[in-house]
Amino acid sequence: MTSPTDHLTHPHTPSTTPEAVAGTVTPVASGEGHGARRVVRALLAVVVLAVLAYLPYLPVELPGVLPGRVNGPGSMQLLATCLVIGGIALSYDVLFGRTGLLSFGHALFVAAGSYLLTISLSTWALPLPLAVLVALALSTGLALVVGAIALRVGGIAFAMVTLAFAQAASIIVMRNPGGVTGGEEGRPLDRDAVPDLLVGVAHAPYRYWLALSFVVVAWVVVTALVRSRAGHAMAAVRDNEQRAAVLGFGTYRVKLLAIVVGSSLGALGGVVHALVLGGSNPHLTTSEFTLSLLVMVVLGGAGSRWGALVGGVLYTYADARLVEVSNAAFMQDLPVVVRQVLSQPLFILGVFFVVVVYFAPSGLTGLGGRLIRRSGSR
Repeated sequence: MTSPTDHLTHPHTPSTTPEAVAGTVTPVASGEGHGARRVVRALLAVVVLAVLAYLPYLPVELPGVLPGRVNGPGSMQLLATCLVIGGIALSYDVLFGRTGLLSFGHALFVAAGSYLLTISLSTWALPLPLAVLVALALSTGLALVVGAIALRVGGIAFAMVTLAFAQAASIIVMRNPGGVTGGEEGRPLDRDAVPDLLVGVAHAPYRYWLALSFVVVAWVVVTALVRSRAGHAMAAVRDNEQRAAVLGFGTYRVKLLAIVVGSSLGALGGVVHALVLGGSNPHLTTSEFTLSLLVMVVLGGAGSRWGALVGGVLYTYADARLVEVSNAAFMQDLPVVVRQVLSQPLFILGVFFVVVVYFAPSGLTGLGGRLIRRSGSR
């Protein structure tokens, strides 16, 4: 299968012209095969979406997997959180996996969406739809400004500039100027300003469906971007920026577009995160959160929609469940050394990450794809 940037890097080769492929068999067969794979992927996405949408109606217990019934409040809240973080990881992959931009400041835009929503609802007393629009508009403007400044440098300097902006925002949030951010306690959501369906333990399924809707929106936006001319240009910049510039691409504009789109999706994820978890958490402003997004994308498979989403969901799920396992009663019966190791979820996740990177450099989805192709060729 050809690379999506082949027609950009070799625009005049005979094999890519309509006249050259007319009357031949192999390119047509290749195109048909590519179309078939696209149909299979689309059907798989629809099936997965249907299964996920049905989970709130599934009164089944999975001991050790979920805290109670699948459609119980605890399980629904955990799954909703996993989906939101998975969607945010997908937004980060627009920068890192699709365009090759290593940003350490993606948390800034996620936190901006979250805090601007909670501040708009309580301090500015805006209705929810208007508050969401204000949060997204201001976050997108912030992304445009930060991206325009940070892209004046490249490589590790770009990563450091984005980190500086994110750290400055984190300090501001922690200092709680004017009492608007809540400091270390965060900013609670004004429950009187949101629909009753998004408030309370009994309405956990609706928050789950909200998180699932966000994932669908992020998936559709990233899919449309990847298949567009802008997406092909981003891939060209990622593979070889100098060659893309020689071919006439405005690499600065391409990278700025990636930052704006990815950051806007991240801000939307911050908005949904605040609605699902009932407020803004200062953890969203930290560089640790951005590094976690980077680990999620690499773990699942950078440059892959499935990879970023699966990596984000699995990482968030493992982080939450390992904390519960470390506090379980049976842990007290284990040797001290084993108990100390298993009581550190980040250590276990770190070891798992190293193993995946070493044995599956293309991530979990890349490894799964290779196994499927091998089994199909036998």
